[in-house]
This record gives sequence, structure tokens and C-alpha cells, in this order.
Amino acid sequence: MPAIKEIEVVHVSLPTRREHKWTGLTEPIGGYILVRLTGDNGIVGWGEAPALKDWGGDYGRYFGESPGTTKFIVENYLAPTVVGCEVGNIADLHQRMDTIVKGYPYAKAAVDIAAYDLAGRTLETPVWKLLGGRVRDRIPVTHSIGLLDIEEAVEECKQVVDEGIKTIKIKVGVDSNRDVEIVERVRMAVGDNIDLCVDANCGYATPRDAVRVIRKMEPFGLKYAEQPVEGIDRISEVTRVLETPVMADESAWFPRDVLEIFEKKAADIVSIYTTKPGGLYGAMEVASVASAAKFLCNVNGSVETGVGNLANIHLAAAASPVKLSCVVPVSMPAESQNGNVGGIYYIDDLIKDPFKLVEGCIEVPEGKGFGIEVDENKIERYRDTSLR
Repeated sequence: MPAIKEIEVVHVSLPTRREHKWTGLTEPIGGYILVRLTGDNGIVGWGEAPALKDWGGDYGRYFGESPGTTKFIVENYLAPTVVGCEVGNIADLHQRMDTIVKGYPYAKAAVDIAAYDLAGRTLETPVWKLLGGRVRDRIPVTHSIGLLDIEEAVEECKQVVDEGIKTIKIKVGVDSNRDVEIVERVRMAVGDNIDLCVDANCGYATPRDAVRVIRKMEPFGLKYAEQPVEGIDRISEVTRVLETPVMADESAWFPRDVLEIFEKKAADIVSIYTTKPGGLYGAMEVASVASAAKFLCNVNGSVETGVGNLANIHLAAAASPVKLSCVVPVSMPAESQNGNVGGIYYIDDLIKDPFKLVEGCIEVPEGKGFGIEVDENKIERYRDTSLR
């Protein structure tokens, strides 16, 4: 097999369709880091780190990463140590990265994702095959509603349902009265055949507050309530008393977190990311622990561009416990959007072909690597040179 020859880091800023915020977010989405891996055979793979400085797990145990820290870590530590690594030897890649620097899972995820893409393109096979095969060929999409004005949120929900989306997640956790009202209004607007979920992003101050507010939402039918409070012990207090299933997100990064959630009966559902455990390699380990613990799972993310979102889709196809609708964008370049908004958070994207959305589901690409070509002209258009 060929070896990794070169690594390039690119900072991009992709313009959003509308503001998309959640509790605790302090900067716009879309300003992310891309990693371009080139093998000595000339083949290229791409990865992405949607690094956010205010996102680091319970009580900041894994600390936040910014585009600046990610760029520095990749260029100064990860790139020198993985050059020469055999393409497709992902275990060796991670051993090298973990030896040279501890932590920084998002920086490592960008390299990992690019390495899988490079391996798939070199072997002329889809990444989902490298992950062990796929258990589904369509990924149901959950459309996420940020902390929007209620009227705007209701209108967007009606439109995405008309476009075929069957699950909607509403960001909550800032104002309890607003939280209950928006769930009621959205339910009235979309009817009873659409799954509604809420995500507080640790926004409720205490387990008691979370239980009080979510119980007021329950008459309107909730599929699940995501991360109502911070901390595994505290989320377990909510899970014990609610009828609505509780999902762990901020509390679930690595396999050890999932094991602790299981041991403490802290949640009913676990959200898996490609990035929180340091890439697809770690994400499949998280999925294995979740499967052994009989957790239901979804795949979630930080509203990646099409580059990172392709990794989400391949993970969702391959990970057996992922049985729920996934909070992943429907990545589309501007020329393909045609006024649609379901799963679309940016006015343009960095891939040449749009994701195929059929009956509210993304069709898993069949091509080599991640199966859709990156548009390097778009990457140059949205390159952000503010980082030095």
C-alpha cells in the first residue's frame, strides 16, 4: 500500500442560510478546518473538524477546540507524525497521533476522516465497507430548529415536512415558557405523524427544572429529550422520573463515557459523533459499546459542511445501534437547493454533487471513498485566511 505523503490544512467559512444557534454556542457555525491528505500515489482524501471552543463535554472535561487550535495541532504535531503512515492502517495512524499529543479529538478526527477517504479511494471501495459493511442504505434525517423566533420556527417546520422530513428537533433550554410554547405550536402545525424531539444542550439549571419543563411538553408527544442537564449523575436523575426517553450527547464522547452511562442508567439513548471520539475509528468503538449495552443511537454532529458530513453518513450506514433518525445536514451546493430548507443550513457547500434526499432519507453514496467529490474551487472561494 502507498503511504501518506503530505497534509494541508485549510480554514473555510461557509455562509449560513439563517442563524443556527443553541444553548451555550458563542460563535457562528460554518467556520471549520479541512484537512487534505495526499498519498505518494497522488490520490487525495479530505476530512473536517467542526471545532467549537465552547464544546467540550461535561464540565469541559475534554475542553473546547477552535479552528486556530485545530490548525496548530494538525500542522505542528499530527502532520509530521503521520507522514509515512501506510494508507489504510488507521490503527497505526491513531497510535502515532495519540503518542505525539494527548487529547484534541476534533483535530485527530479531521486527520482520521481524511485517512479513511484516502484509503477508500486508493482501494476503490466505499468507506462504509472499510467500517465493516453497512446495515442500511438510507439515513433518515432529523431537521434541527435552532433558537429561532417561534413564528419563524413554525413556518420552517411546516416547509420541511412538506419536503418529506419526518423528524424535527427543537433547540430549547434558554426560556422554559418559550420551550413549552414552541413545542406546542410546532406540534399543532405539523400534526401527529411527525416525530418531535427537544435538545437543551445542558441548558436547564437543575434536574428538577428539566423534569418540570419537559413534563409540560410531554402532552404534545416527544420522541426524546436530549441532554437536558450537564453531567452523567445529573442526567440520570432526569431519566429516572421522565416517561420521555432521554438522550446523552454532551455526556457521551468516548467508549468509557458510554460505559459509565450504562452503569448508572443515566440515559436511554446515546448520540454518536464522528468527531467527539477522534474520528470514525473511535466512533465505531463507541458504537460497539453502545450495541453491547443495548442503547438506541443516532448520529449527530456540529452542522458540518459536506466534507465532514459525508463521514457522518458512512458512520450511520455502518454502525448497527444507529436506528434513529440522524441529525445530519442534507449537504447541497447552491445550484442544487432550489428553495428547499429541509436539513439545509448553508447557502452553498463544498461538494460537487448534492446529497440525494428520498422520502426524508439521505441515500448512502456507493462510490469510492466517501463517494462524492470535493469541489476544490468552492474550497478556494470560501477559504478564510484570518488564521495564521
